[in-house]
Amino acid sequence: MYRTEDVLETLRMVRQYKLDVRTVTMGVDLHECASPDIDILCNRIRERLLKYAGRLRAVCLEVEARYGIPIVNRRLATSPIASIAAAQTAEGYVAVARTLDRVAEQVGVDLVGGFSALVQKGWTEGDRTLISVLPEVLSTTTRVCASVNVGTTAAGINMDAIQALGHVLKSTAEKTRAHDGFGCAKIVIFANAPSDNPFMAGAFHGAGEPDCVINIGVSGPGVVKAAVEDLVSNSAVSPTLGEIAEEIKSTAFRVTRVGELIGREVASRLGVAFGIVDLSLAPTPQVGDSVGEILQAMGVKRLGAPGSTAALALLNDAVKKGGSFASSSVGGLSGAFVAVSEDSALAEAVERGDLTLAKLEAMTAVCSVGLDMIAVPGDTDAETLSALIADEVAIGVINHKTTAVRVIPVPGKKAGERAVFGGLFGETAILPIHAAGGSTEFVRHGGRIPAPLSSLKN
Repeated sequence: MYRTEDVLETLRMVRQYKLDVRTVTMGVDLHECASPDIDILCNRIRERLLKYAGRLRAVCLEVEARYGIPIVNRRLATSPIASIAAAQTAEGYVAVARTLDRVAEQVGVDLVGGFSALVQKGWTEGDRTLISVLPEVLSTTTRVCASVNVGTTAAGINMDAIQALGHVLKSTAEKTRAHDGFGCAKIVIFANAPSDNPFMAGAFHGAGEPDCVINIGVSGPGVVKAAVEDLVSNSAVSPTLGEIAEEIKSTAFRVTRVGELIGREVASRLGVAFGIVDLSLAPTPQVGDSVGEILQAMGVKRLGAPGSTAALALLNDAVKKGGSFASSSVGGLSGAFVAVSEDSALAEAVERGDLTLAKLEAMTAVCSVGLDMIAVPGDTDAETLSALIADEVAIGVINHKTTAVRVIPVPGKKAGERAVFGGLFGETAILPIHAAGGSTEFVRHGGRIPAPLSSLKN
């Protein structure tokens, strides 16, 4: 039962603070499409996606009109293509990617995720082939997004795959040089990847999911910022951090309710399962829609200063608590994203020199994702990129949490210059990497970093 005051407060959040449903993501299982014949495979994929997603755009518009709550993005996520196209050559994988791209355009979705491989403990020939074609796929398709899970707490870290991905990033950046290496923004490298994440570029339809499912991403950085600012400005005495956390929890509760309402309505109208609400505070470059600005409202005026990590930990925990109380269907990542180029306040802090790569890595130990949308010099060598990935993956594996990397080596540009990606991907100053090249031998050892002792919980 929705209380009147909750309904009125939600309406206020929509009108004044631009609360929206950031994405409705339809996950579709493709395992029954598998075939060694590339034409049959692509035709089956096309038919299955059209069967489920053909009405997705229309239904989202209907639900948006009924409730007056904007649905910003419509997206698709498929089963990891490395398992669906395992019998294909490199040319076959590229053909599958182009099929996904065309279908996404046809059904009116913004992005399609699932050009993915799960290689945390080892990799098959199909996994290797998918990874090898990523530069071509990411540079020649418009809507296809990729992800590779290279580590889990239970399995350890696949350093051979991480080494290969360093070279993939270099090649992808070069192939998209005219757009500051933008192709690298469409690939996420994960530890402990969730199977029901609706946000791109890391969404895929994981094992154990139904044939088709609707997952919702509701993001409200502007709403949370306004709630914190109102609390601080309207309190007779300065609120404690505990009181700030309670305010964030209450706001996250309301936002999650909105997400579940919209998700269940869309799923019902399409006749498919409803999955989860992911309450991740995902920023956009628009001022006022920033995770960094929430931390500033909490009192960390210079992002990257001591206290930034503690403030982010408070925010992330309060968001998860509020969302979990609101719904039994909270999933995905559900926390705060520190996506540098996509967050105007974070990008400004990087440009000022307050927010460094080392501080970002420390902050990612307590937030939802990791080193996200970070631009580095184009002459950074592949092994240094791999080492950067390995550090972030290790944080996730040791701490039983999801971490990820979206790092863009910007061709022809150096630290301090600007990388401009446009749209929701924003722009940012290029960060220097301290002691680049200093871990080449470590990366080249390859092999697998064993699972931590904490993985043995049976």
